Amino acid sequence: MRSALTLQTPHVSDYPELVRVWEASVRATHDFLPDAYILLLREHVLRQYLDAVMLICCKDNARRILGFAGVANGRVDMLFVAPEQRGKGVGKRLLHYAIDELNAERLDVNEQNPQALGFYLHEGFEIVGRSATDGLGQPYPLLHLQLHPRKREQPR
Repeated sequence: MRSALTLQTPHVSDYPELVRVWEASVRATHDFLPDAYILLLREHVLRQYLDAVMLICCKDNARRILGFAGVANGRVDMLFVAPEQRGKGVGKRLLHYAIDELNAERLDVNEQNPQALGFYLHEGFEIVGRSATDGLGQPYPLLHLQLHPRKREQPR
């Protein structure tokens, strides 16, 4: 029997588990990042990034966090799924909630993360720009994506 998934706003007490999911997801999908940079980013996630966005998480019936998204100013600033949950609809459910309920229509994705880029393109986003560096000014190019206007109108 498949477990029931729920979307909910996480509490500050969930932050350690959110960071655990974030790190596992990054290590599974961002093989281009050196370990020292992942550790630096982890501190930023814990100390400031989680508090800077509206968070939504997906939990199973055992109340484990399977993935989470963070939205601010019409942008999906974070969407991370536990590696063992990839391909099971968690990311899609979080993304659609961010679009439909939180009015997110933009996001950035690492150019060197082809799986995430493919996911977002499949979900109706299109590339509208590129930056040579990431948000901390490091040489990890970002692609800027926008939800295609026709996709915004389609029922999910």
